[in-house]
Amino acid sequence: MAKTTFETNPISLNTLLSNCETGKLQLPDFQRSWVWEEERIMSLIASVSRGFPMGALMTLKSNIDVGIMFAYRSIEGAPDIAKMAHPEQLLLDGQQRMTSLYQSCVRRHVVTTITAKKRLVKRWFYIDILKALNSDADRDSAIFVVSEDRKIKENFDKDIKLDLSTPELEYEQLMYPLNQAFNWDTWQEEFGDYWITKGQPDKREIFKQFKNEVLKNFAEYQVPVIALGADTSHEAVCLVFEKVNTGGKALDAFELLTAMYAAQGHKLRDDWLGKEDSTDSAEKLGLQKRLALFGRAAGQNQGVLANVASTDFLQTIALLHTKEMRLAAMADPNKKESDLPAVRATRQSLLDLPLEAYKKYRDTVEKGFERAAKFLRQQQIHRVVDMPYQSQLVPLAAVFADIGEKAEHGTNIEKIARWYWCGVFGELYGSAAESRFAKDIVEVVDWLDGGSEPTTVRDGVMRSDRLLTMRSRLSAAYKGVHALLMREGAKDFRSGQDFDQTVFFDEAVDVHHIFPKAWCETHNLPWGDYDSIVNKTPLSYRTNRIIGGAAPSKYLQKLEQGKAGSNGQIIEPPILPKVLDGFLESHCIPVNALRSDDFHGFIKARQAALLGLIFRVTGKEFENITQVTEEGEDLPSNLAHDNGLDLVETD
Repeated sequence: MAKTTFETNPISLNTLLSNCETGKLQLPDFQRSWVWEEERIMSLIASVSRGFPMGALMTLKSNIDVGIMFAYRSIEGAPDIAKMAHPEQLLLDGQQRMTSLYQSCVRRHVVTTITAKKRLVKRWFYIDILKALNSDADRDSAIFVVSEDRKIKENFDKDIKLDLSTPELEYEQLMYPLNQAFNWDTWQEEFGDYWITKGQPDKREIFKQFKNEVLKNFAEYQVPVIALGADTSHEAVCLVFEKVNTGGKALDAFELLTAMYAAQGHKLRDDWLGKEDSTDSAEKLGLQKRLALFGRAAGQNQGVLANVASTDFLQTIALLHTKEMRLAAMADPNKKESDLPAVRATRQSLLDLPLEAYKKYRDTVEKGFERAAKFLRQQQIHRVVDMPYQSQLVPLAAVFADIGEKAEHGTNIEKIARWYWCGVFGELYGSAAESRFAKDIVEVVDWLDGGSEPTTVRDGVMRSDRLLTMRSRLSAAYKGVHALLMREGAKDFRSGQDFDQTVFFDEAVDVHHIFPKAWCETHNLPWGDYDSIVNKTPLSYRTNRIIGGAAPSKYLQKLEQGKAGSNGQIIEPPILPKVLDGFLESHCIPVNALRSDDFHGFIKARQAALLGLIFRVTGKEFENITQVTEEGEDLPSNLAHDNGLDLVETD
């Protein structure tokens, strides 16, 4: 990163607020709205009135000659002249303080703020002159607010406790309006005339003392200002802004790019959130909504892309853009490997993303996410909550965007599926995966064209004992087993239906215990054993209700017998034992162990069966394979052969 230049100078508060009013000091457009509560504003005013420090400001110099780095906007409440001006400085840190002081102490309009309970209110700010002059009184107690009509009421607004609705009432009760804090001459003169008329000219001495001891603190107040140079990089601005705004929501690259693109005339936020006044339906919805709605099942509010973030979308574009740059550089015979630009999906690559590149890839990347959603449905992943890794969507969408129509070929989909499941069961996309994204967009596409296996496929190895520790549905591999069972043909115990998208939603399919939790607790089985994914499988809501808390041998018998109503009408048809066994085997369930309520034999055999299932989709051997079947217990028939496991007996 290039060195950042800056200078620190004290600047009078009066000058800073004047610059807010004229537009010389404005906000970069990524700054959020002013939201300070009335109590915080009063506390800040109290500090300034005593000359106490309120902290430094940080600004970024603008260079009009080379173009403004970011779009900008004036301080909230500033006049139209400020909105038309070109700023000399952009305020990075201090928006809330400067806006609060400008609105309450300079602007001649009522201040719209919020209470401690976040209720929107309109307030005028005042200082009690006598309390402010009382050295024994807390200065905070001298600062107060009144409502828009300049009255304080009580008894459900029936009684007026304090009325400041005219200047004469302010003079009478020695209450000074703070929006005159920097310009007191007229108020002082009229205050004096009022008390002379009243025959009490000595009251002028009170205001004179107030001016010298309190108001001059406003006029003479100096604020330290750290001014960053106009050559400060986007990355440095972003990092600095986050460092000085630790109390708020972190600034992400989307917000910074929004301000950068706006300076070039493009409204990125309209692309993402939609343009309300557009006559084009897609443009009106915006990318975020279009992705969220894409591929949703009937009756569902959103599809599997509902949690795609703006930065996910930008990362995908950055992958394609930086890959294109690298390939172009590689075509130059004079370029050395060390000189080639890297393929990246880091925040810096987003901040470096040119507007032209964004526009070039925007529609292609949207199609890439749509193809990713179709792919996830093929893998029996239908809901956001069931997606193993949200982050893996970025390279997945990038690959689909890059290969275009090649995504229609079955061989390519098989390879992409293998890459995807290796990532899931290797648990490779948990955090700081940007470097893996960069490898994926290059290596997976090359693999589809006949190249070597991607790094993710080579790295995606799962330990055999990992299955026994998967107990939380937040685990990527846990979700992976759930989806994989449905993908590989698991059938509902009761109906025998495959879990396609329609059945999944219509029958409220979810992951449930095979040996019921209640039964396991009754038999004092350790929670860690019975709550692992090895003892869980996808079932419809109705089937799970039939299972209840009974022993497997009991609920299987119930399923086989069926159920008839009081009038003899069949409610649940009986199921032949052999047919039911087939349903169970489709879940990689060892039938003999389940029918005999042999929990420990079941766990060992199903662990091996699930490992075989995972081997089939990843092609990966497992580390430390020790857990296997009991003697005489066969694997389910669909996994009895070619599962890639060497099974040995254990105690």
